[in-house]
Amino acid sequence: MSTPAVSLEVQLGRLRLANPIMVASGTFGYAREMAGLVDLARLGGILPKTITQEPRQGNPPPRTVETTAGLLNSIGLDNDGIEAFIERLLPYLAGLGPAIVVSIAGRTADEFTQMAARLDGLPGVAALELNISCPNVSGGVDFGVNPTSCCGVVEGVRRACSLPVLAKLTPNVTDIVSVAKAAADGGADAISLINTCLGMAVDWRHRKPRLGNVLGGLSGPAIKPIALRAVYQVARAVDIPLIGIGGIASIDDTMEFLVAGATAVQIGTASFYRPGVSIEILDALPDALTQLGATRVADVVGTLDVETK
Repeated sequence: MSTPAVSLEVQLGRLRLANPIMVASGTFGYAREMAGLVDLARLGGILPKTITQEPRQGNPPPRTVETTAGLLNSIGLDNDGIEAFIERLLPYLAGLGPAIVVSIAGRTADEFTQMAARLDGLPGVAALELNISCPNVSGGVDFGVNPTSCCGVVEGVRRACSLPVLAKLTPNVTDIVSVAKAAADGGADAISLINTCLGMAVDWRHRKPRLGNVLGGLSGPAIKPIALRAVYQVARAVDIPLIGIGGIASIDDTMEFLVAGATAVQIGTASFYRPGVSIEILDALPDALTQLGATRVADVVGTLDVETK
């Protein structure tokens, strides 16, 4: 008996992806750096490094520190600004094939809407991800910790452009569900969960912080249980798709997020030490779905059985 064909297509609100394997903003550069290491055309989506309205120099070094089962970073949204991105980087990205989801960050709600309007209709831009959750810059999480502010910035972006909108939320809150509901109420097509967890590292011999900015964002396997919990909780509270992010480095990790409630995933820190991991996961996905008797990704999303036996 032949194995039924498996469809990997997923729908994130108005954004359709060929498959649910994406690469996370800030961990894949602007894709050109990874071209010789990854078959970029096969990815479901690429999220380039976050861009801002004006160029930013970022935080003082050191900017990264390896930790137990993770990585602390305090890059500080170092980038050349939206106009340089459109002129120098977007044409290359647009020719790669996968959906290009542009990650944007603003100091004010107006900056978010202005950037959204500027990117609207440009060839190669499939969607926007609102980075309202970066812990490494002043005010980076302001819109992601207050439900009212979150709803307002999402609503503003929806009014300013016709692109699908993803809201990337921070775990550094008491109640992530209330913020996720606000993002959904504001019109987000999907919610990305989670950004990094605020942390720090100390050089006790010199009695100094190991990051130039003192605090940074923790990513990697260490935060996977937190990300899974967030996806599970939010999936039970909103009716829009979720994207799981945090410590994903294998097909097992990916399937855990799908079953917990994510429709797609983003690979982040793992790309630093295994650049081809996203394609490895993609290759293993059809068999993993078949093991659960599924013929499409949607068949397994949110199917976690939590009933007491």
